[in-house]
Amino acid sequence: MHVSASEAETDSVIHELDELDVVARVQPRTVMPVQKLDGQQLQQMSAMSVADALHYFAGVQIKDYGGVGGLKTVDVRSLGSHHLGVFYDGIEVGNAQNGVVDLGKFSLENIEEISLYNGQKTEELQPAKDYGSSGTLYIRSRKPVFAPHKPYNVMVGIKAGAFGLVNPSLLYEQKLSESVHLSVNAEYTYATGRYHFDVHHQNPDGTLAWDTTGIRQNGDIQALRAEVGLFGYMQSGKWHVKGYYYQSEKGIPRAIVRNAWTSDQRQWDRNAFCQGAFEYRIGKRWSTLVSAKYANDKMRYLNPDTTLVYVDNTFIQQEVYGSWANQVKLFDWWNLSLSADYIFNTLDADMKNFVYPRRNTELIAAATSFHYKWIDAQASVLGTLVQDRYSPQSAARSPMSVHKQKVTPAVFVSYQPLLQEQWFIRGFYKQTYRMPTFNDLYYTDIGNIHLEPEETHQYDVGMEYECTAKGLMQNAADNVLCRILLKADGYYNQVKNKIIAVPKGNSQYRWMMMNLGYVEIIGVDAQAGVDVHFAHDVVWQVHGTYTYQLAQDKTDPTNLLTYGGQIAYVPRHAGTVRTMVGWKGLSWNYCFSYVGTRYTSSANTLANQVPAWLQHDMSLCYEWQLPVGVLRTTVECNNLANAHYEIIRNYPMPGFNGKVVIQYSF
Repeated sequence: MHVSASEAETDSVIHELDELDVVARVQPRTVMPVQKLDGQQLQQMSAMSVADALHYFAGVQIKDYGGVGGLKTVDVRSLGSHHLGVFYDGIEVGNAQNGVVDLGKFSLENIEEISLYNGQKTEELQPAKDYGSSGTLYIRSRKPVFAPHKPYNVMVGIKAGAFGLVNPSLLYEQKLSESVHLSVNAEYTYATGRYHFDVHHQNPDGTLAWDTTGIRQNGDIQALRAEVGLFGYMQSGKWHVKGYYYQSEKGIPRAIVRNAWTSDQRQWDRNAFCQGAFEYRIGKRWSTLVSAKYANDKMRYLNPDTTLVYVDNTFIQQEVYGSWANQVKLFDWWNLSLSADYIFNTLDADMKNFVYPRRNTELIAAATSFHYKWIDAQASVLGTLVQDRYSPQSAARSPMSVHKQKVTPAVFVSYQPLLQEQWFIRGFYKQTYRMPTFNDLYYTDIGNIHLEPEETHQYDVGMEYECTAKGLMQNAADNVLCRILLKADGYYNQVKNKIIAVPKGNSQYRWMMMNLGYVEIIGVDAQAGVDVHFAHDVVWQVHGTYTYQLAQDKTDPTNLLTYGGQIAYVPRHAGTVRTMVGWKGLSWNYCFSYVGTRYTSSANTLANQVPAWLQHDMSLCYEWQLPVGVLRTTVECNNLANAHYEIIRNYPMPGFNGKVVIQYSF
């Protein structure tokens, strides 16, 4: 028997037996549950980017300003977008300037899996940065897997549809040797962003305030993304190196206010990074992981409207990151780990009176995990040290510095009452905090260098149950006839020292960042799924999620208008349903999304109300087995009911639209 070099890869294991590849995904046992979407599920969805796919996770709110190129951010369990760590191939995507990652920039074209963890990923061997967020999103790009005697893979595709969308892509994978594989992926996106909209707004007494119908303007985008990766495998370890480049120019559509919606605002982005990781096992007890990254991002924003203030600013931020993580297996049931990270961030701009901040961050994490029969547990502690240096606006003053330090603990426990049943009861407590961003601290005129870090306290109790019914049906995959999965979690979160913008003095035109916010969140996330295999290769799947969140502003008890109000853009109720019926290479997919009533601020008045919305999406896919390769065709129809809705107030979303996807792999 010959074992291929890729067996060192923990995500996939391949054994070659008489010219037959058997491919199976290894599912590591984790203390806490995870929501995942794999490559096949992502193909079945009507989604262009990672943000679109996250609609189908419980406890997630998406802020989407509309269109293909619109800003898309994610908030998990109402903790705020700044508290979500986004990791691409194991290393965090940073943004020291404003702390928010635009997930619209991450295409699904080359994605193998998306995973969302509440709290943190409870693996022993991971960088210290993985312990530092209230929630973590892991985006894993595709790794090459080759058929016997085939040293390459090629996939070409194109998406075309509404809003003038044209999106060609190319993927090329080459086996350089048995232990080194190459992957090159590129795509180009063009869209006019023009779509019809219909906006209605009511007065507090319920009468119609104004009604506007038109075509969305200045929502165009041109974007190029390119990635190249090298993957190496050895008997006791693995390594990978990746280069990433993204460049775009897009218009920024303005809010629809009565009959004004034209805009000349433009934004240019250039994001580039090179990162790599090396993992090695020394004997049977010690594993080590070394990771490194350099990122260079440039953003130019132009607002030529001289009736307000002419703005043409360019920002350049750089990041240097290094990490060393170690794990020691004391016994088969007890592990210890220690990780140390270093991060250096800079921000330069051509703004007047800019202070050119520099930040050094050191992270040290220690963790221990216990795995024995019916109980799994992990405890960790993270120490964070931050040193900022900046140049005061007065040239006569020497550089100033800001120092912060914090220790945050976390405890996770999972209990299996019956070893013969896939039934788990779990819970965790975690404390985290986030440093104020460069914009919060140093942005000209509104920054506040005296800001304290935001703190979060998370409490969670939940359960998970999975059962399978097996039989001898010849065409049932793995002889599984039916699989049922049920998950539910109740949680209580606190956000302290929340950073908010408040008026400066009596002026409504000058603002300042302050630690004035306090939020309490009580919520429930529930998930259910059924997968059924019938005779003759017929498969039926249905999965649903439901989220309840009472996220209240408890900042100022004397303010009767906002105290106890649901915080901005968090619905009380939300849910999704996905179903798929498949037969051989044909599949029909339907997705339903519902988001309840929201408010634009903690003042939950009728004037601030954003109506509930629901959306129906459907797609039909077929895979053609050709003499050489596979041709996959997909027809998507989105927003079937042509619903007019807004996710962000005065930013209307598209109505009925469609897309055609063609992919050829050989």
